[in-house]
Amino acid sequence: MSLIACRRCPELRAYCARVAKEKRRAYLDWTYWGKPVPAFGDPHARVLLVGLAPGAHGSNRTGRMFTGDASGEWLFRALFRAGFANRAEAVQRDDGLVLDDALITAAIRCAPPQNKPTPAQIKRCASYLDADVQALERLRVVVGLGAIGTRAAFDALVRGGFAFAARPVFAHGAEAAASEIGGAGRSVVLIASYHPSRQNTNTGKLSEPMLDRIFARARAIVGAPVARQG
Repeated sequence: MSLIACRRCPELRAYCARVAKEKRRAYLDWTYWGKPVPAFGDPHARVLLVGLAPGAHGSNRTGRMFTGDASGEWLFRALFRAGFANRAEAVQRDDGLVLDDALITAAIRCAPPQNKPTPAQIKRCASYLDADVQALERLRVVVGLGAIGTRAAFDALVRGGFAFAARPVFAHGAEAAASEIGGAGRSVVLIASYHPSRQNTNTGKLSEPMLDRIFARARAIVGAPVARQG
């Protein structure tokens, strides 16, 4: 089953469809996406970002991860400053935004009520995150945005054959290294970050310099952008 056609969580599909029909007053002229939101970015990325879930009037409206809400405004500014994005704004799917060496995904792909997915919903959606991890052959860094995103990233790496010395404790800027068991013997660094939600940015829990340090660290690990042919 394709991601967009997924109906593993009928309660979430119903919620997303209802939000898309009712809309928010500021977006009455929009045709909401109203479906599961696919990962967005560079398919050859060395850096993977794992968020919580699409926002009801953000990604559930635009159909692109972290696009159309305040969290995305903070995130894409930081990615632009670190050289992972060609522009600092994300408005809609065809706005010209391109990510370089970074891919954005989430623990679940449908917007949940109050941004609070249940453990069962996260479990049912896990295979899509697993597929993102497995598809990135050059993966070096995984940034977990928020406690749920970080936990989902850790679990996906473990399911994907990476071994950690210990389960990391969530804290902004905390790192944990993992080594691939067998295979190519790759190593990956998991970096935890506070989520750039209004709950964190409006209260001062997360500042732009704090978020910049996360992506500066990711850039330091992977090095300069890689020139590609074609």
